[in-house]
Amino acid sequence: MLQAQLELPANQKPNHYAIFAHCFTCTSSLGAVKNISRALTNYGFGVVRFDFTGLGRSEGEFADSHFSANVEDLIAVSDFMSSNYGAPSLLVGHSLGGAAVLSAAAKLDHVKAVATIGAPSTVSHVTHLFSHGIDAVKDKGEVEVNIGGRPFKIDNEFVEDFGKTDLPSIVKGLRKPLLIMHAPTDQVVGIKNAEELYHKAQHPKSFVTLDDADHLLSNSRDSIYAGNMIGTWVQRYFKPQENDMLETNGEQLVGHLNLTEDHFTTNIQSKNHSMIADEPASIGGDDFGPSPYEYLNAALVACTAMTLKMYAERKKWDLQEVFVYVTHSKKHSDDLGLDLEKPSYLDHITKKIKLVGDLDETQKARLKDISSRCPVHKTLASGVIFNTTLIEE
Repeated sequence: MLQAQLELPANQKPNHYAIFAHCFTCTSSLGAVKNISRALTNYGFGVVRFDFTGLGRSEGEFADSHFSANVEDLIAVSDFMSSNYGAPSLLVGHSLGGAAVLSAAAKLDHVKAVATIGAPSTVSHVTHLFSHGIDAVKDKGEVEVNIGGRPFKIDNEFVEDFGKTDLPSIVKGLRKPLLIMHAPTDQVVGIKNAEELYHKAQHPKSFVTLDDADHLLSNSRDSIYAGNMIGTWVQRYFKPQENDMLETNGEQLVGHLNLTEDHFTTNIQSKNHSMIADEPASIGGDDFGPSPYEYLNAALVACTAMTLKMYAERKKWDLQEVFVYVTHSKKHSDDLGLDLEKPSYLDHITKKIKLVGDLDETQKARLKDISSRCPVHKTLASGVIFNTTLIEE
């Protein structure tokens, strides 16, 4: 049994499905895998990330996870998705997982596009990781090797299988849109591999450099960038579809937090836009997006700037730019000079405004006054009445 996780758009209704294949000896829980998968959900994809045989939470032995078995695992996941959800139309693979998706795509007619990240041009490239154990395998039949600080048992079939696949020939005959992403400084799989894959592939083909990223995309900025690039690139090969919302009874936003997979990462979607909210690492979050209070501040900042623009245009004043700086905090009423019957901590928002343009002091003072009349400011300053209900499944 293979362990898999299905990442869905915030509205839970994907337009297309994709499968992500992780790197050799990695798992689907690697930060880069999560970041790329979640970035793709913002483009309307439901993304399956799974653990290959003998890795992560999937059953089986690592010795059974030779390259051919990896491709079989991919096809098994594809078959399951086709039967229970929808046929995957995009395959994404990292490192050896990139080689696996290329091989699987050649066998799956419903796959419309393929993206690889740091993929080798020859499957046997990975044998250098356990080259110290190859001779021992021939003598003993099975040995334990150390790969990336972890012990794995391998046998002769495991070793020999890596030399059976002619990946350049597979790529040459693929004839499906292909995106190759690679870092020129990759120390594990050299950039020459990307060059060979690109030259063998038929058009349409694209290459995107990952600049100074390491092989595992350890910096979250690199993996999020890769996910967004794939999401943008693949739109050219898929018919545009409206990302329909969940049935929200006419509400404006929907938020979704999967507690079994995430700490605080929450997907938010309006009819036309997707966002991610999170908490900083200092309080147990993953810092994948702004915090709830940062979004609150963002609403105030945006509303203030827009209100000042509209007012200045109506007055035909020379307002060219607006900068709005906002901070939310908790302050004690005594520190604020407030004489309350029950002194306590209160929500406190500081708002600083910088106006750029040919404005006199009277105009600036008026714009400062108008900044407090934007709808969001007035909402925050007034008493808000909430009505919360539970929706039964």
